[in-house]
Amino acid sequence: MRLISQVPFLLALALISASVSAQVRSKKDVLILNEVGLSHSLTDVMTQQIVSGVERTTGRDVEFFSESLDLLSLPDRPSLAETRDWLVKKYGDRKLEVVVAVGPDTIRFLIDYGRTLFLGVPVVICGSAADQVGSPSLDSRFTGTWQKREPGKTLEAALRLFPNTRHVFVVGGTSVYDRVVLAATKEFFSSLQEPRTEFSYLTDMEMGKLLERLKNLPESSIVFYTSFFQDSAGNKFLNATKALPMIASAANAPVFGMSDTYLGHGIVGGDLMNFQEQGKVTARIVSELLEGKRAEDIAIEVLPSMLMFDWNELKRWDIPESRLPYGSIVLSREASLWERSKWSWVMALLIILTLSALAAYLQYSQKQLKLAKEKERHLSGKLINAEEQERRRIASELHDDFSQRLALLALGLENVEEATPSSFREVHGRLHDLVKSTNEFSADLHTLSHRLHSSTLESLGLVPAVAALCKEFSANQGIGVAFKADEIPRSVHPDTALCVFRIVQEGLRNLKKHSGANEAKVVLRMGRDRLELTVRDDGHGFDLSRLSRNEGIGVRSMEERARALGGDFAIQSKPGKGTTLKAAVPLRLTQDL
Repeated sequence: MRLISQVPFLLALALISASVSAQVRSKKDVLILNEVGLSHSLTDVMTQQIVSGVERTTGRDVEFFSESLDLLSLPDRPSLAETRDWLVKKYGDRKLEVVVAVGPDTIRFLIDYGRTLFLGVPVVICGSAADQVGSPSLDSRFTGTWQKREPGKTLEAALRLFPNTRHVFVVGGTSVYDRVVLAATKEFFSSLQEPRTEFSYLTDMEMGKLLERLKNLPESSIVFYTSFFQDSAGNKFLNATKALPMIASAANAPVFGMSDTYLGHGIVGGDLMNFQEQGKVTARIVSELLEGKRAEDIAIEVLPSMLMFDWNELKRWDIPESRLPYGSIVLSREASLWERSKWSWVMALLIILTLSALAAYLQYSQKQLKLAKEKERHLSGKLINAEEQERRRIASELHDDFSQRLALLALGLENVEEATPSSFREVHGRLHDLVKSTNEFSADLHTLSHRLHSSTLESLGLVPAVAALCKEFSANQGIGVAFKADEIPRSVHPDTALCVFRIVQEGLRNLKKHSGANEAKVVLRMGRDRLELTVRDDGHGFDLSRLSRNEGIGVRSMEERARALGGDFAIQSKPGKGTTLKAAVPLRLTQDL
């Protein structure tokens, strides 16, 4: 029974262990073999593309190893065998998932030593054309890509750009690699039927002599560059980044080549082997092998060459892009002024449009505000007119009705007083007091009527009305008001006269109520086309910043009256410095009656 009870526990433990093992990703090793070091552009390009392309695949832990076999300097069999033994010693105990062979000599090395090196490990070939390796027959563990070398298409493109070409100088080095590429190129050119074009081969030369020769090429020449790892004196060079720039700089003719790694180092262009693209395809194949796909199930691809040209070299040799073959790719093109600044122009245009829209909105808002102010002014004018009409009506009723009735009442009381016997002294006294009170009430009513509507303003004009107002205010309030007026015409428009009169009236009322002044001065004078009014006192004054918070109806009324006529109104005051009211309204005249 106890043994049976332990079975579920052991089973659960096994499942947990399997689950943990599944979660721990196993590391997979990939070896990249190059025939030259990473300082060579082809090796560098291919390695970067392979590593970055494989690492972008999610859910995989890959460790890369890279070795430069330097096979260009080891052509003999004993040295190659030593290289094989060194690789076996270094990687024999390591479980490699994939081996990548970059370059024709590396591919040939793995073909020759495949039976004793990396047995059972898939090999991905790249960085070479099939004819550079001798078009070998590969076994099932080899997959990858071949480049397609098209020297004829590069020559065709060159002759299209330079149709008057009479001389083609083929330049190459003396290393094993150089000789293989040069031999294949020479074989192809020898089969061409180009009676007007002479082919010359500048090979087996020391670099210095070669450069001197290239400086003095005849007119109507072009240079066809194959590869240059070594000169005849045994001097070694980095093919694309050292030898090619020296040759292109010295040559007095345009240089063409067959590799995209040559672009940017002196060639105009050509039908180029695209090693950038080959690196990406190689990375995809390596990823498929790491995912468990078999090498024999992945067919070897032959990648086509591509027409590519360097914009700087086209400009140097004055070649318009319109003359390039259809489908050509131009690299390193310098951005035009529009391309460099288009986003600045776009942003500037957006800013201009935004500012224009904002300006239009502000203009519209200003127009609406102006219309609102005009409507407010118009409404204020109507309210003021309505107020004046009501004042006039009330003043008329007080003067014509109530004042007359009070006068009759006073007269009746006087008659009753005279008819009362003299023996009724107390009655006489009371009647006398009633007569006096009635006359005082009648006088006050007359004054109120005059305040509501000045008959003097209508009958005598603005200056006499303001003068009478100041005199009456001085008499009633005990505050001396000095009035001064320039030569103001009598024919001031009634609306203007009424506006000025009301402002003086309200200003004096506020003076009595707030200023504590003993004296005041009212001045009327003519401006250019305006009637200007000043009401000044020597009272307490106040802080103007408090006016907006404590602004009363009287101040608002004076301001509205002035603005209703298209005028201005302002208050100047400081604590202890008195107060000055200033109003200016357009001068409008009427014909004298």
